[in-house]
Amino acid sequence: MPLKDLPPDARPREKLLARGPAALSDAELLALLLRTGIKGKGVLQMADELLHLKINESGDAGFDGIAGLLHATADDLKRVKGLGPAKRAEIVAVLELARRAMAQQLTERAAFDSPEAVKHYLQLHLSAKPHEVFAVLFLDAQHRLLALEELFRGTLTQTSVYPREVVLRALHHHAAAVVLAHNHPSGSVEPSRADEALTQTLKAALGLIDVRVLDHVIVGAGQALSMAERGLM
Repeated sequence: MPLKDLPPDARPREKLLARGPAALSDAELLALLLRTGIKGKGVLQMADELLHLKINESGDAGFDGIAGLLHATADDLKRVKGLGPAKRAEIVAVLELARRAMAQQLTERAAFDSPEAVKHYLQLHLSAKPHEVFAVLFLDAQHRLLALEELFRGTLTQTSVYPREVVLRALHHHAAAVVLAHNHPSGSVEPSRADEALTQTLKAALGLIDVRVLDHVIVGAGQALSMAERGLM
C-alpha cells in the first residue's frame, strides 16, 4: 500500500514525529531513508525486502536484518532493484555515521569498563562478516578506544595469528591495554581450546611490553561471549 493511502498515524514520518523513533520498526525507519518505492512495490515493502534480501543466486549471502545491512557496501546495494545511486549513497552514509558516532563516544570516555559496551561495539563491526576475522581494540590507560584494527582473516589458529604483529600494532598505538576479538560465522560463540590457547599466547607476548589483555570477545550472529566473564582469561 502506498504511504499516502495509510492512516496519518501509521505513516512512518508522522509516527516518528508523534511517538519518537523507537516506535518505528526497522523497515519503517529504512522506508524514511528510501522515501519512495518502485512501480508495483511500495516503499515499506521495498524496505522490508531489503532488510531480508539474499544477494547471490545460491541464497547464502544477504543482509539478514538491520545488523547485516550495517555491513553492506555500495557495491552490495547495486544488486537491489530500485536503488539508484542517490539512495545507495544515502544508506551507506547513514550507516557510516552510526558507526562513527559509536566510535566517537568510546574514544571520549572509559566505556570499555563495561563488557556489555565492548560486546555491542564488536557485534556492530564483526557479526555480519562472512569469513573469520581477528581484530584488536587498542585502548589507552583509561580504557578509552584508540583504534580498532582487523589484523587477520581466514581460519584462525595460533599459527595464523602472529603475536609479533599484534605487539607491533600495540606499540604503534602506544596502547596500555587491548581487547582481543574474533567472529564465528557459524553463529556459535563457544570458545574452542584453540581460542583459549591463542588468548594465553597473546597475553604472554603483550605482557612483555606491559600491555594488558582485558578480554577476548567471540562474536556470532546476534550474540557475543566475553571470555573474561567466563573466567577463561
